[in-house]
Amino acid sequence: MARRVFRWLLAIFYLIAGVAHIRSPVGFLAITPDWVPFAEQVILVTGIAEIAGAVGLLIPPRVIPHVRYAAGIGLALYALCVYPANINHAINDIPIGGETANWYYHAPRLAFQPVFIWWALIVGGVINWPFRPDKS
Repeated sequence: MARRVFRWLLAIFYLIAGVAHIRSPVGFLAITPDWVPFAEQVILVTGIAEIAGAVGLLIPPRVIPHVRYAAGIGLALYALCVYPANINHAINDIPIGGETANWYYHAPRLAFQPVFIWWALIVGGVINWPFRPDKS
């Protein structure tokens, strides 16, 4: 039951984030490191990937085998790959919408990124720790 609730929460989070990447890319572009090529296209693709991952998490294995598993791996890798943007945002104090965030925002955000990676892996059925194997 806990895994199901966590799966839905993460799917909703990534669905909202994906739509935000597509509808309002300016803030995401601001924090994207300069070394990322084709930043606008990358932001669009990341939004699509978030939405696809969210949908993939909600497809039961009995309907399409391995999609949830692949979505878990994909979202974990996604969370790992966007970590440099979060670091860039924090270290360079980049304003979004004219406002800068303080370390009360950045520190938990940076610390929570590994949790997002674990969360995607656990709800995708890639790993089980600390839960028992998923029966759904």
